[in-house]
Amino acid sequence: MGKRSRLRKKEHQNNSKPGGRDNRDNAGWGAGYADIIKENKLFEAYYQELGLVPEGEFDQFMAAMREPLPATIRITGYKSHAKEILHCLKNKYFKEIQEVEIDGQKIEAPQPLSWYPDELAWHTNMSRKILRKSPLLEKFHQFLVSETESGNISRQEAVSMIPPLLMKIEPHHKILDMCAAPGSKTAQLIEMLHSDMDVPFPEGFVIANDVDNKRCYLLVHQAKRLNSPCIMVVNHDASCIPRLQIDTEDGQKGTLFYDRILCDVPCSGDGTMRKNIDVWKKWTTSNSLHLHGLQIRIAVRGVEQLAVGGRMVYSTCSLNPIEDEAVIATLLEKSEGALELADASVDLPGLKWMPGVTKWKLMTKEGQWYKDWSEVPVNRHTQIRPTMFPPTDTEKLANMKLERCMRILPHHQNTGGFFVAVLVKKAPMPWNRRFPKLRKEQSSSSVPQPEDSPVGTPLPETPLEDGERDGGKEAGEDSPKEPEAGDQAKESNVCGPPPNKKMKRHGFKEDPFVFLTEDDPVFPPIESFYDLSPDFPKINVLTRTHEGKKRHLYMVSKELRNVMLNNSERMKVINTGVKVWSRNSDGEEFGCAFRLAQEGIYTLFPYIRSRMITVSVEDIKILLTQENPYLSKLEEDAHQQAKKMGMGSIVLKYRPDNSNPDGPQCPIELCGWRGKTSIRAFVPRNERFHYLRMLGVEVFRDKQGQGPREEEKEVKEEVKEGETENGNKDVSPKQELRGENREFDQHLRRVEGNV
Repeated sequence: MGKRSRLRKKEHQNNSKPGGRDNRDNAGWGAGYADIIKENKLFEAYYQELGLVPEGEFDQFMAAMREPLPATIRITGYKSHAKEILHCLKNKYFKEIQEVEIDGQKIEAPQPLSWYPDELAWHTNMSRKILRKSPLLEKFHQFLVSETESGNISRQEAVSMIPPLLMKIEPHHKILDMCAAPGSKTAQLIEMLHSDMDVPFPEGFVIANDVDNKRCYLLVHQAKRLNSPCIMVVNHDASCIPRLQIDTEDGQKGTLFYDRILCDVPCSGDGTMRKNIDVWKKWTTSNSLHLHGLQIRIAVRGVEQLAVGGRMVYSTCSLNPIEDEAVIATLLEKSEGALELADASVDLPGLKWMPGVTKWKLMTKEGQWYKDWSEVPVNRHTQIRPTMFPPTDTEKLANMKLERCMRILPHHQNTGGFFVAVLVKKAPMPWNRRFPKLRKEQSSSSVPQPEDSPVGTPLPETPLEDGERDGGKEAGEDSPKEPEAGDQAKESNVCGPPPNKKMKRHGFKEDPFVFLTEDDPVFPPIESFYDLSPDFPKINVLTRTHEGKKRHLYMVSKELRNVMLNNSERMKVINTGVKVWSRNSDGEEFGCAFRLAQEGIYTLFPYIRSRMITVSVEDIKILLTQENPYLSKLEEDAHQQAKKMGMGSIVLKYRPDNSNPDGPQCPIELCGWRGKTSIRAFVPRNERFHYLRMLGVEVFRDKQGQGPREEEKEVKEEVKEGETENGNKDVSPKQELRGENREFDQHLRRVEGNV
């Protein structure tokens, strides 16, 4: 065993001891790393000297930094049953928590974040250690785990929720999230895009990017919970993310400019000391100096791709002006008036923040201070750059209005530390204003468009400053390429991954995205079986295979389809679309080989005109607690509807009953299967738990397989009863769903171990 391997093994053993990394009693719930001393003299000296904290508050600031971070949860706002989740939390769990005493002390109930709209975000000081001490609190924890997996609740740090709120998202906006993983903010953007649930395909979309291939899959997991056809996950270096082409309304090729961009850049993370305890021992001023250049490059690339009139939110979880105001000042200076800092002071009433600073200085890790670039010795010029200092021109500095930046300090509202600034683009960037050079293949009569014209520009700009980025290799990618012979992108309906050579450099090879044509033979039986409406967008349907039978069918919005078909060689797409149908070969004898997928039911539902059964609350309880009940177990109305329907995939539709205020007050659509004598809900287990809770039925798993809770015993008995009654189990997809449920059970155990 080599020296490095022995060290890793020793480190792993040390981390497994009490107090080590694997024994974080309150990881994510407010504690951790008992063996790390929360002291860093350099950090204290640096921030005390900078004066970012109001006079007389520095001791409070440092005390807050040493305290565990409260856990915060956010209810996903775009789903129509968000209010039901909120009602369940407030009137059941939070009320019960108020009555709980641990070690003679009453538990403090969770409180809503005062600045988050509609009470959809809450924070609590309860640690995992406390959660384990009471069965009632453990139920609350399991509820959070289950609802998080269903996509109805997100565990997210409070300050992380701020940037999406300041972007002012509307359903038609084209959005780029430049450094998106792990995806909490991306989820917020998707929710805002789907603010109107009656619109299955908003005009806008979210392209979520991350440079780390593995983290992209974490991003996919976060996004998939929200079942949106308007999200695409891509894998690129944000500082040189490709400029994309789209087909414009007049049939020409244009450049895609985004209405909104989230630029949450990599940072030193000293605002996260309350949850990332490692930062205490690793923090040094060098971290900011090393990241400053990358942060500028990413931000510059962002504003280049921002549409005129668009908003870009720049944010970090660092309090350091080198990573914050210095980057914003550099952007504003480079823009020559094309960018403006927006005043966001009234956008989040209730949020406490400090205005941005106009004076700061720089300190090396040896403790040497520099107030101006002129003081920096020549031998330091490679580590310290002029852009790290405030502008020396006082008039120019005043015009920047850096005080409009927002710095959130931990002790003001018991949060992490954070920095955010909102930039509005007033004109094309100055280095993009000149017309691009004509290419050989371009007609001499062609008239190039300026950068941000409504129809875009058919060719890339040639920047005056950042020539290596836009005028070099990547600029060549900005114009449509002629695919080589044999390249899969030659098919007009295929968006494949980049060539294999690139794929080997950047990560795993992805399956291609193959769009179906309107006359694809897969459609007639589907259209007939489900009586799809004529306006169903068949060209938005895609698969992930060139050959053989199509196993799953997915859908994306037409705007994302436009992006994918025009950029198959520029983009590395990790995932996109929502699954709407899955192949079920036994269904062919009933007229359709594809069953409905629960993930895509809210996307498909507006187009389906048959195979629907209207059910009541009691019907849903039976369908979700019994594995395969007889048709006769349904109430009379649903029973009669089911009897008239042939075998195969169905939609179970519930509509709120105004005369029953105790029932769910939001519509519910579930996928199901009509068997010979029985009926069932074809819904994954975590979704079942969610809907049962909405109906007032509690389902909880006991920890470590110690036996089911009483509520789950009842459910299991009913499931067993349903299976026994039906004998031969005439529903063919059952095994498939059981497989999904087993996978979910395993994943839930992993989640419970990590949360």
